Parts: sequence; structure tokens; C-alpha cells
Amino acid sequence: MRHNKKINHLGRKAAHRNAMLSNMASSLILEKRIVTTVAKAKALRKYVEPMITRSKDDSTNSRRVVFADLQNKYAVTELFREISQKVANRPGGYTRIIRLGLRAGDSAEMCMMELVDYNEVYTNGKKAAKTTKTTRRGGKKKAAETPAAEAPATEAPKAE
Repeated sequence: MRHNKKINHLGRKAAHRNAMLSNMASSLILEKRIVTTVAKAKALRKYVEPMITRSKDDSTNSRRVVFADLQNKYAVTELFREISQKVANRPGGYTRIIRLGLRAGDSAEMCMMELVDYNEVYTNGKKAAKTTKTTRRGGKKKAAETPAAEAPATEAPKAE
């Protein structure tokens, strides 16, 4: 039975898995976006999101705890200086996984994992995309009914 076995072992021993997740987390923090498999991205999400939450409290203890996991002082500095300021008002959900398709060599499902607040396409471009008018099915019927419905409302009946 699989009671309380929630961790994905990713086909590795514990030391190899921890080192891989630490390196991937450092790369994600420094580069803001990485391309990996979906299984590794889901495991990395559980690994890196508590670190980002901890970085909101910039104390010596928080830095030491995060450094114990990352083992990269440049990534820790970037996390506590830049990323924690950008996600200060976000209650969680700091990462996004976008599926890319299958890898050619072994047909593994690939994805792009990124920090949510660092994607300008989704944050800035979304507002610009919403301003363009989109058409919907059945728009011609509504357009034909609208002028007929507005005509009597605009003309007030004259009292004689």
C-alpha cells in the first residue's frame, strides 16, 4: 500500500534527487525560466515554492534555511533581493508550468517552468489582448435586434 508516500522519486536515490532539485531551483531563481520534464517540474514546484514563501521574511534564519537547501549564494541573494520584493503581495502560486509537447529522443513530456511575475507576455500583454474586439457566434442576430430595440427608447412620445 502507498500510505503517506507522496514524493516522486524520479528514478533516483535521495542524495541524487536532492542535488538535482537544488540545482534546478538555483537555475529557476537565476534564469526565471527553465525547460524540463513535467515530472521534474512538478517535483520542483513543491521544492521551490516554500523557499519563495520563506524569502518574504528577510531574516538571518530564513537565509540560512534557504541556503541549506540551495547551496548557491548567488541564488539566495537573488531570491531575497529581487524575487521576494516582486512576490510580496502574492499569497502563493509563484510558478507556472507550460507544457511544450513530447521530446524527440524518448518521447518524454516536456514543459517550461517559470516564475509567474517575470513573464511580460502574460502580465502586460493580457491587458492589451483584451482590448481587441472579439466576435462570438450568433452576433449577427443580436446586431440586427439592437437598433430596433433602441429606436423606440430614444424617441419620447409627444403629448398633444
